[in-house]
Amino acid sequence: MGIYIRRHWSIENELHWHLDMTFEEDACQVRKDHAPRNLTTIRKLALGVLRREPSKMSLKRKRKKAARDDVYLKTLLGQLNV
Repeated sequence: MGIYIRRHWSIENELHWHLDMTFEEDACQVRKDHAPRNLTTIRKLALGVLRREPSKMSLKRKRKKAARDDVYLKTLLGQLNV
């Protein structure tokens, strides 16, 4: 039983907490149709891209830097291999 509880909290700490702290997901008021699921998918994709970037900045700081710096944003998007 304990392993299942630890696994649940591991997911909570590694994914949901970062989504809320980095993207303020809990404050999002989008509730209509498929929009909440679409935004969650985009946030998870962005979180994965930010995590793969090797600099020692926090995820929230990386997100803000990508919003301000087009060159940095291009380096992040270059990781997608599309």
